[in-house]
Amino acid sequence: MAEKAKDDLIALAKARGVRLTGPRRIILEVLGASDDHPDALELHRLVAAANPGISLATVYRTVSLLEEKGVLEKHTFADGRARYEATIGGHHHHMIDVETGAVIEFASEEFERLHEDIARRHGYEVVDHKLELHVRRLKKRTRTRGG
Repeated sequence: MAEKAKDDLIALAKARGVRLTGPRRIILEVLGASDDHPDALELHRLVAAANPGISLATVYRTVSLLEEKGVLEKHTFADGRARYEATIGGHHHHMIDVETGAVIEFASEEFERLHEDIARRHGYEVVDHKLELHVRRLKKRTRTRGG
């Protein structure tokens, strides 16, 4: 995320009533700089590089508070670990590479229209949704001679 995005994340935390202690600010800055979906252990490793005095327990308490306040969203992908991302990124979905664990974010207007249509056909309206696609890279086809 860009510097503005880090500032936006801190501003969102303040707006949601989070008291910004020194450790919480550092955790928010690290989350704001992340282009991945770190779990608490990864986040602690990154935070400890900036401030070795911040404990793993502080990271766990902080992500729990930030999730409760709607600043972070928790995802549990196929690996079973709770991973976190800022809620300021806009609506999107996730593809999880089953071989590497990489999480790829994507948005699709076509899917948004499709799920609304499906719900309507069944007499419902969509109030929330999440989409996770578990994917594997396509194998490159090797050409054979004569074919």
